Amino acid sequence: MDWKRLIATCLGLGWMPVAPGTWGSLPPVVVFGVLTYCGAPGAATTVVMALMLVAGCVACIVGSPGSIAAVGKEDPGEVVADEFAGQAVAFLVVPLVATRGLSGWESLAIAACGFLAFRVIDILKPGPIKRLERLPMGWGILADDLAAGVVSAILVYLAMVVLVRG
Repeated sequence: MDWKRLIATCLGLGWMPVAPGTWGSLPPVVVFGVLTYCGAPGAATTVVMALMLVAGCVACIVGSPGSIAAVGKEDPGEVVADEFAGQAVAFLVVPLVATRGLSGWESLAIAACGFLAFRVIDILKPGPIKRLERLPMGWGILADDLAAGVVSAILVYLAMVVLVRG
């Protein structure tokens, strides 16, 4: 087994038979949800999301060329480290903009909103996000998901304005 393909697939999540991108997005959602639900300090949650972002970016850039060569596609479905990184972006600033700690149900609602927002934006790739896929090798695979993560972060912030008052 090629270790580069293994990291690009987030330890095999990209080989799931149905919706591999969705599976690749789940680890940051679960980690964010657990940390905020358990009342972890906002700075700690932000650091963990930043580390997940960096890990996903490195895994995508380093690992995707092996998947590209093995599968013969410029953006192989098995590469889900980009979704992992993009989903982490969606939650990166939540603890920094929250006016207070999130309650249990608020944590889960924000995690669900962030997950849904990211998956919809990542799948639809509106406007200039789609054009980012044209970048060479792993950069094109990664850039559109990072942009989808930024748009999702804005949507998560708006969800927080509605769901989290005070």
